[in-house]
Amino acid sequence: MREREGKKSFIVGADFSGGRLDRFLESCLEGLTRSRIKALIDQGQVRVSGEPARKGGQRVREGEVVEVVIPPSRTLELVPLEMELPILYEDDHLLVLDKPPGLVVHPAPGHECDTLVNALLAHCRDLKGIGGVERPGIVHRLDKDTSGLLVVAKDEVTHRALTEQFQSRAVEKVYVALVYGVPSPLEGTIRTFLGRHPVNRKKMAVVERGREAVTHYLVVARGEGVSMVKVGLKTGRTHQIRVHMHHIGHPLVGDPVYGGRMPKDLSPPLKEAIKALGRQALHHHRMRFLHPTTGEEMEFTSPMPEDMALVARVAGLPTSV
Repeated sequence: MREREGKKSFIVGADFSGGRLDRFLESCLEGLTRSRIKALIDQGQVRVSGEPARKGGQRVREGEVVEVVIPPSRTLELVPLEMELPILYEDDHLLVLDKPPGLVVHPAPGHECDTLVNALLAHCRDLKGIGGVERPGIVHRLDKDTSGLLVVAKDEVTHRALTEQFQSRAVEKVYVALVYGVPSPLEGTIRTFLGRHPVNRKKMAVVERGREAVTHYLVVARGEGVSMVKVGLKTGRTHQIRVHMHHIGHPLVGDPVYGGRMPKDLSPPLKEAIKALGRQALHHHRMRFLHPTTGEEMEFTSPMPEDMALVARVAGLPTSV
């Protein structure tokens, strides 16, 4: 049976009891690759006995019902787009750029031709197909409205090597965020499980049976109703920082999804600066990894962008970490 769109249900037989979920699905749906299964699980499209699947490696038992929703397929022709890219470093194997806020990383409904991927195809003509048809060269992602450092592979070998570094948590990633209030303690670790929101599937949430997510944070400055926080990620789950800061009661300033209402006691100038920001105040500030070809330790930093810096100044915070 070939992969087709729609909802499908399968009952785990005795021969697969105790086996991995992804391998069970591979046996049920011809042409469904392991990476495709992982994507469907991450999107909340796979359920086991009525519960959202946590990961491809989870074990299934005889008699369990596995449901899979396969969204309609679409053919996307990637079109190169000439765009000025803020490249910080480039060689024959990779490049590092400073992504501005508002730029979508890879094509999606509503953004088929105006993404970073389209710009990369114009900059590097032979990128198409590296790391996946719709996101050539992309090793890790930033949300549309999150700014900062992004590394792009320019060949398949580099893509695999960088992906392994990210998956093994060997890449050091440090973000700077502006949050409401003052987190207590001033330094701590947030450790939960994250998964799709049980009601709003477009959101992520802290759930009992999700994927482990670990966030380290440090309050570096306190201002008027707003704190500057340095955040390090042990894991890299979707919306992890945004969900975790909301979870401890200090959501990101300006976050339209997880931020909640703006505190009423902020000064009018600060409220205006936050409204002008129009996005979550989150910036990928520093990144360190090993160059896959030379073995050299590569470290990059990106200053706080002006829209976040304006909020910081009005709140009485520094504009550098």
